[in-house]
Amino acid sequence: MENKLREIRERVLSELEEARESSRLEQIRVGVLGKKGELTGLLRGMGKLPAEERPKVGQMVNEVRQVLEDALEQRQQELRAIEKDARLRAEAVDVTLPGPERSAGSLHPMNIALNRMIDVFVGMGYEVVEGYEVEYDHYNFELLNIPKNHPARDAQDTFYVDDNIVLRTHTSPVQARIMTTRKPPIRVISPGRVYRADEADATHSPVFHQMEGLVIDEHITMGDLKGTLDEFARQMFGEGISTRFRPSFFPFTEPSAEVDLTCANCKGQGCRMCKGTGWIEVLGAGMVNPKVLEMCGIDSKKYSGFAFGMGVERMALLKYNIPNLRYLYDNDLRFLTQYR
Repeated sequence: MENKLREIRERVLSELEEARESSRLEQIRVGVLGKKGELTGLLRGMGKLPAEERPKVGQMVNEVRQVLEDALEQRQQELRAIEKDARLRAEAVDVTLPGPERSAGSLHPMNIALNRMIDVFVGMGYEVVEGYEVEYDHYNFELLNIPKNHPARDAQDTFYVDDNIVLRTHTSPVQARIMTTRKPPIRVISPGRVYRADEADATHSPVFHQMEGLVIDEHITMGDLKGTLDEFARQMFGEGISTRFRPSFFPFTEPSAEVDLTCANCKGQGCRMCKGTGWIEVLGAGMVNPKVLEMCGIDSKKYSGFAFGMGVERMALLKYNIPNLRYLYDNDLRFLTQYR
């Protein structure tokens, strides 16, 4: 029994010396001093010894237990100090090093284009006004000279909430509300989200953004409209960009025009983007129809005005030479972070 106790003590002391982790110490403790440990087993087996040997053996086992517990406690303190030191070294922060690089967010290219468009018109004295995305038919169509059953409604591909409420198909209802609540002079732009039942493809989306402009005052002419859009094109796309008007029809304006811009990619020389023509269609415009002025309570004999409307996404595509509208909606950071 004495030899066995000596062997256990020497072996365990050696294992404690070699241990490098607190978890290893716990394994050693359980194997020797735990409920099923070697020393505990010896104590339980003392009942088989002669009565005269039990005190001596019990004393020897307790002495070995005390030696091992003391050694275990000492080694545990040593390993704690070693582990603490290693942890502190690993967690050390060199305050002289530069901080970690953080990726900065950026504006969406469409918002960059929109902000630039707003800046241009605000610089020309326009006020920015916004309106409702869910609008009455009365403002979305009827006050704009598009009565019920008018064929122009078919081209709008409208989302109807009910017979008299729609998701606005353009931001022109904002202009209608302005004309019914204000007296001229009026000079406003109305950016915002609009809805049409279009199939999503490279150039169309059922949800997109428009900016429309309205000027009402005395002696407003088509020349004022042309000059305004020429200045917008120059500031938006740079020198050498001009406008071209082509006759068209819109119920809201008379006369009406489709407006082309000199292709910003080739400066009018002809390229793939403009299909070799040197021009790109970008917006619709015209003089406000006198009938619209009268329906909104404005004297058409005293006042005249012009209006225009353009797609914000289309302006972003042209300004940044983006080939597909869907890129603006894919939320691909590889694409979006190119624009700052």
